[in-house]
Amino acid sequence: MKTVVVTGASTGIGWGCVKVLIASGSRVFGSVRRQADADRLSQEFGPTFTPLLFDVTDEAAVAAAAKQVEAALGGETLSGLVNNAGIAVPGPLLYLKTDDFEHQLTVNVTAQLIVTQAFAPLLGVDRSRQGAPGRIVMISSVGGKNAMPFLGAYSASKFALEGMSESLRRELMPFGIDVIIVAPGAVATPIWDKADALDLAPFADTPYAPALKKLKAFMIANGRKGLPVEKLGETVKAALTLSNPKTRYTVAPNPVQNLMATTLPKRFVDNLIARQLGLK
Repeated sequence: MKTVVVTGASTGIGWGCVKVLIASGSRVFGSVRRQADADRLSQEFGPTFTPLLFDVTDEAAVAAAAKQVEAALGGETLSGLVNNAGIAVPGPLLYLKTDDFEHQLTVNVTAQLIVTQAFAPLLGVDRSRQGAPGRIVMISSVGGKNAMPFLGAYSASKFALEGMSESLRRELMPFGIDVIIVAPGAVATPIWDKADALDLAPFADTPYAPALKKLKAFMIANGRKGLPVEKLGETVKAALTLSNPKTRYTVAPNPVQNLMATTLPKRFVDNLIARQLGLK
């Protein structure tokens, strides 16, 4: 039986990954921050799911969770680590508090390294373990290639995550551990309910207030029509199991999102976004 660790498992993409992986026969350890979520998921997914209680920014708690997984594995390798936990801190960069910017990077970049370092020995960096080396899946975003205005902190974190992932993939080659990026577009998750309640008052007196309102409405409307979380779960399963996986998978409901990120000239995309949001 394959064993996989998924961070941020309580809702959204992490929950979808747990659901798909368990259905495919894997044993899954999923991280949550609240005991109530641990109890709920244990009841929902049954005996092949084990909750891990930690915040990804808490090095001591992450290390303790890695010890828990190590004990469950015996001397075998961990099949996969899915670094999914993350947040989005919106706001125009000229007016965003630096503390908020740093928090965005801490959760979405530094914490991913904390988790990776803690579980890397179980994936096969410890050569004494038995079994095939595991794989790491990093959950990035289409915003890791194409940065929208007012999501600069989030995109900075995802651009950084993609760079870190590429270096890590090459550094882990001696151990046979692969690192694969999965970059979702809009996904139908509870994050859009949070976006609907987002308070834009701190930016009400800035020149960006009208454009912020337009972006908020656009993201909520499109997000709620996004992909089901199980679709991302299937992509993560493929990244963990295919014999020759790609280094990066973009999973977006609208092909234009991928075109904007990879193909269309940047100046063209600049003007397209500016017209949509009234920035020009």
